Amino acid sequence: MTKELTDRIALEPLIGSGWSMVEGRDALTKEFKFESFHQAWAWMSEMALWAAKLDHHPEWSNTYNRVQVVLTTHDCNGLSELDVALAKHMDAAAR
Repeated sequence: MTKELTDRIALEPLIGSGWSMVEGRDALTKEFKFESFHQAWAWMSEMALWAAKLDHHPEWSNTYNRVQVVLTTHDCNGLSELDVALAKHMDAAAR
């Protein structure tokens, strides 16, 4: 079972890069915007492979060039280190 994130200081750089807390949930959210549907889909494909390596998967949706992401860990019913790692990787890959 994955442990809940206890060091909330780890969230500060993510909040600074555009992530925000989901109201009513212990979860992070961010919308990524790309130049085209193709770029958004390619990014999602890359993130899906990375998420599989972590054995952790986002809640997300895609509309044309935008990808809305929600990260939370269902095993611990809140945020975990897996969410922080995946969020950092998503930010780096979207640059």
